[in-house]
Amino acid sequence: MELISENKVFGGWHKRYKHASTVNNCEMTFAVYMPEQVKNGAKVPTLYWLSGLTCTDENFMQKAAAFKYASQHGIAIIAPDTSPRGENVADDASGAYDFGLGAGFYVNATQEPFSRHYNMYDYITKELPELIEAHFPVNDKKSIFGHSMGGHGALVIGLRNSLEYESISAFAPIVNPVNCPWGQKAFSGYLGDDVSIWNQYDATELMQASCYDIKRPIKIDQGNADQFLTSQLKPENFIQAATANNFEIEYQSHDGYDHSYFFISTFVEQHINFHAKYLK
Repeated sequence: MELISENKVFGGWHKRYKHASTVNNCEMTFAVYMPEQVKNGAKVPTLYWLSGLTCTDENFMQKAAAFKYASQHGIAIIAPDTSPRGENVADDASGAYDFGLGAGFYVNATQEPFSRHYNMYDYITKELPELIEAHFPVNDKKSIFGHSMGGHGALVIGLRNSLEYESISAFAPIVNPVNCPWGQKAFSGYLGDDVSIWNQYDATELMQASCYDIKRPIKIDQGNADQFLTSQLKPENFIQAATANNFEIEYQSHDGYDHSYFFISTFVEQHINFHAKYLK
């Protein structure tokens, strides 16, 4: 790993690193916040953050105002990039924001030319945790949360790997990508025409099929002024699937809030408090 930058904040350290990724066949960047508790030799739990379309590791770390609460609870935050990057990494031919660079959708692509680099599912579930656990003072407790496309990733990864994560949460997640334009575009490009593969990366389909080993606690917050609520996010589909499956979800709709980091920063304390209950 190569250290890119470091900044002290709330007694801990925010650091950015880059490294050669085996699964994505390119250089990847990620950010880590380590709370001050680690200076006394303590190993802390980890909370993985997955960002949304067009974002990098920097958006959450700079805009969410999460460090104070992570420091209070002694939790490390890990923020990976949203996709592979580099001159040789395939991108959308038109430069669209919702496919290609910045839009990895946390899947393992099966279609050329994307299958060589776009393996974000394995990167988040295998390669990055192994790197973190080998080089940082963390214990075996971890949880996951995210926003929009990252909320989709958090729900899918948390459900499919429910023995690995203590809790799951999301801000304005894409819960049913097989039934929305963002998801249909991404899945057809990365995964081809086999809808059975699409369903493996759809939180609503996974919930309907009970694709989890244990019912981990899930929290979702959604702004009702979100411009993507009806066309892309469709939280009611996931809630209905969970209700039918007797899976209790902590869901809250908030008047006037949109899809931005103003929304995230308003409720990030609640999310970190939620995860802290299960990480300790």
